[in-house]
Amino acid sequence: MIGVRLVQKVSSTPMFARIAPHVVPALDRAVHRLTRGKVLLSAQMLPGVVLTARGARSGQRRSTPLACMPVEDGWVLIGSNFGRTGHPAWTRNLMVHPEAEISWKGAEIPVTARLLEGEERAEVWKAALVFWPPYATYQARVEREIRLFRITRRAGDGPPG
Repeated sequence: MIGVRLVQKVSSTPMFARIAPHVVPALDRAVHRLTRGKVLLSAQMLPGVVLTARGARSGQRRSTPLACMPVEDGWVLIGSNFGRTGHPAWTRNLMVHPEAEISWKGAEIPVTARLLEGEERAEVWKAALVFWPPYATYQARVEREIRLFRITRRAGDGPPG
């Protein structure tokens, strides 16, 4: 599919890394709000959620539109930050406050986040590279290890839909 390949190529460029973090989330938030949580523009190429987590320092609720990789028991969130130097703020928020919510296809779902490490992270990272190859370019551009989180429904809230 040429459209996906073109988007993957464009999303791997340094210019995209400079511009996208300022444009994509703002557009996603506006469309998400207007469609009452049913649509994210970026999810037209990759599945997406809106993560709402408490700020690591402030404790205030922060909502962030993110691409996600659906997996059997939930979702994986990838802290690529578009291949920019620092970790995205939402990753620190989840490390301090792992209880969060996501908006997934219009449903608000309480979740728990867990930072993946070691062999488990390595296995999920391989799957992420198949899922969205530009993650390899993002990782090559930065010295930090891109954080991966497994997001699962809190007990008693059923399977992902």
